Amino acid sequence: MSLVAEQAPPRRSAPDSGAERPARRRWRWPDVLSVAGGTAAIAGHATLYGNWLIDDAAITFAYARSVSEGHGPVLQPGVEPVEGFSNPTWLVLLALGRLVGLFDRGTIAGVPDYVLFPKALALVCCAGVLVLCHLIFRRLLRRAWIGTAVAGAFLASVPSFVIWCFSGLENSLYALLVAGLAFVLVGAALDGRVLSRKVAVAAGVLAALAGLTRPDGMIYVVAYPIVAVLLVKGRWPEVGRRVVMSVLVFAVPVGACVAWRLAVFGRWLPNTSVAKGQDLPGLRDVVASGDLVAYAGAPAVLAVVAMLTVLWARRPRWWPAVVVLLTLAALGVTAYSVLERDWMQQHRLATPLWVVAALLGTIAGAELLRRCRTRRPRVAVSAVLAVLLSGSLASHAENALEFRDNVDVPACYVADRLGRGFNAYADLLGIEDGSVLLPDLGGSAMTSRLRLVDMAGLAEPRIAAHIRDRDKVGLRDYVFEEVKPTFIHSRGPWSAGNGIPSDSRLARDYHVLYLYAGDDPPNGDWVRKDAVTDPHALERAREFARTELARVDRESAGWDTRHCGETLHVGQTTVGRLGLE
Repeated sequence: MSLVAEQAPPRRSAPDSGAERPARRRWRWPDVLSVAGGTAAIAGHATLYGNWLIDDAAITFAYARSVSEGHGPVLQPGVEPVEGFSNPTWLVLLALGRLVGLFDRGTIAGVPDYVLFPKALALVCCAGVLVLCHLIFRRLLRRAWIGTAVAGAFLASVPSFVIWCFSGLENSLYALLVAGLAFVLVGAALDGRVLSRKVAVAAGVLAALAGLTRPDGMIYVVAYPIVAVLLVKGRWPEVGRRVVMSVLVFAVPVGACVAWRLAVFGRWLPNTSVAKGQDLPGLRDVVASGDLVAYAGAPAVLAVVAMLTVLWARRPRWWPAVVVLLTLAALGVTAYSVLERDWMQQHRLATPLWVVAALLGTIAGAELLRRCRTRRPRVAVSAVLAVLLSGSLASHAENALEFRDNVDVPACYVADRLGRGFNAYADLLGIEDGSVLLPDLGGSAMTSRLRLVDMAGLAEPRIAAHIRDRDKVGLRDYVFEEVKPTFIHSRGPWSAGNGIPSDSRLARDYHVLYLYAGDDPPNGDWVRKDAVTDPHALERAREFARTELARVDRESAGWDTRHCGETLHVGQTTVGRLGLE
């Protein structure tokens, strides 16, 4: 039995003017179970990383708290607005969750809602991705549920997809929006409705939402124009009108966001873009997509490319769907290659590409099997594909276990070590008001009563400008001569990047509270000398660091399996949480 449907060409009243759409098919149990099974498989993989959330996600949590409490888009109440986030749509969802009592309020069924809510949102988005995949497969495969099961199993097997969808970041929503764009454009391509007003508008809206979820999502505004040019021939004036319509629809929400940014923050771009120093792409960036090929498994990728080449040579009637998916894949690869590489593991910026890869790989494999007319070649092809995929699965399993054992900076570790830890320092030293310079903002912003100064520049415009200009001297002068933070925390690689621990003004103006053993230049915690009035209090603070904060550092590898308390709120201290005097 064939998996790929031998569809007749759509009946058309006029070329590309809106063909008869296929009758709606009811969802049957195999359809429901394929989506539910794929979602369960993704969730099962996600449990491998337990309660882990990346600290950068908690930056958006802190902004969502401020917005929901009426303080505006600020990292901490009372500070100047700085756009230290780059995911407005995800921020809105978190703020709404807090307003209705589902996020940042307490526990749900014994699980802290700051863990449960973003992960539940991610699971809903992943289920939505599989629903959209299933609806696409309905147009292409006889047994769409098999295609959905295969796509779900693929996505569940890819650590990059699962890790970042359930990291607390916006990746799952981003993947859902790109899957929605694929659904709209594939349906339009198959029905001959590419120049439909509804399609142009829907494509513009989805591209805008993708761009407001991640800055690189802006690239999808050109998806509809590319598809229209490739699939519609000889009607260039109408193509031009629809392309302009789609771009204008995209420009309305994006333009409104830019106008709001100018009014509130006084900038054209998010401060995060300045801090990350995005430059024009070079040759190294152009070939960065090779990393993804190695990650996915070169044999498996080459197999899909070979199958698509065969399809192109003898294009089936539904080839326009492949054109759409290849367009989205090319745009995703371009965005991945152009963006500056960040410090996070497991290809965080590739999330939507895995969805498009699942669609393309499943369709190509199904068509290849369909063209095997007898049982024997079909079994042989299936065996070859299984062998090629086994290498990728083994690599994925290794990557998943490696990440589980060495997760990227957990929000809860930062909340305990830097947020609550420096609150405790301030309490022990009798410091009522103060500030702390540090490189990790998320968990700190959720718990610290001190004003945070962002060493990474995400929420600190002056530091962001120095980082962009690679002006280490100017950055240090700004810190030591203007900001004069009460506390400083430094850790690698930041110490080498800005030179703060090696600056002579640190020893001149600050007492050491705690140093990591063996680091050169030194890393650890410092307090301004003029903020310390009691030498005995200074010694108590150092003893606290040697015992409790050192213990937090020693146990930092276990943050994937536990959380950091039922709630995160400003003013908590490690002292109080541990029951110390």
